[in-house]
Amino acid sequence: MSQLVTIFGGSGFVGRYIARRMAKEGWRVRVAVRNVNEAMFVRPYGVVGQVEPVFCNIRDDESVAAVTQGADVVVNCVGVLDEVGKNTFSAVQAEGAERIARVAAAHDVARMVHISAIGADADAQSEYAQTKAAGEAGVLAHMPGAVILRPSIIFGPEDDFFNRFAGMSRVGPVLPVIGADTKFQPVYVDDVAAAATKAVLGEVAAGVYELGGPDTHSFRELMQQMLDVIHRRRLIINIPFWAARAMAAMFAIGRALTLGLVKGPVTKDQVINLAVDNVVSEGAQGFDTLGISPTAMEAVLPDYLWRFRPSGQYSAIKDSAKNLRKT
Repeated sequence: MSQLVTIFGGSGFVGRYIARRMAKEGWRVRVAVRNVNEAMFVRPYGVVGQVEPVFCNIRDDESVAAVTQGADVVVNCVGVLDEVGKNTFSAVQAEGAERIARVAAAHDVARMVHISAIGADADAQSEYAQTKAAGEAGVLAHMPGAVILRPSIIFGPEDDFFNRFAGMSRVGPVLPVIGADTKFQPVYVDDVAAAATKAVLGEVAAGVYELGGPDTHSFRELMQQMLDVIHRRRLIINIPFWAARAMAAMFAIGRALTLGLVKGPVTKDQVINLAVDNVVSEGAQGFDTLGISPTAMEAVLPDYLWRFRPSGQYSAIKDSAKNLRKT
């Protein structure tokens, strides 16, 4: 019988790419998610019955144990950028990650791959970064041979970064950003999945790997590249951090008064994160160590951002038509 991998958050942005790659490797793939009905799209990644979405709540020991039973390897892709209800940073990124590792160890799972993030630091000001670090510590306490992947900001067709700002560019002549000079090293989602797949297959030594793309850019430069791809001219305005903190505070009040029904575009914790460069640390293990050549943004962005162009899929045709000589 083929080997089994359980991917927690396997229908999410990164998880689905890992699931697809593991199915191609011939493994059985158990996709552990909160909403099974919304994860049915993963089933065609393999032959009938090879990829199966199953219910799991990583805040519950029994739920995690049920989907870990019989697995040869587990992968944790679960994380949150914003706290909603019981899915707090601590519950998901610290306690949840530790729970998966503890249960995996109890079930004699051979290996664990944990998706963390660049910037994970117990001493960071951001609760997001603190809980990412706590999650890593919890994983290593129970699975010391785990492979921890720390990607920079991830881009790809389903991302909530370039897609979000490209959508905002449709609204008006100005594109506001917080931390325009903050550095990022965007990494392609399938490159992260390739690294995780190598780790699942046992081709990667235990340890922490920081994953960044081939180029480093400021937030402003990334937005300009995005605007060039979607053929729009917008004035990129930097919102000072003091103003962003004030805005986040007002949004938090509005969210509390509406019992979470109204969410602001940014939170206090996100503002704190945007003040810190998100790039691979000097001397860190990364794609070079893994034998993977990271993909440049220029090779991918046009493939999924074309829909934000003024004429959508017909933009290239219209541009070509302008060059036709009138007869």
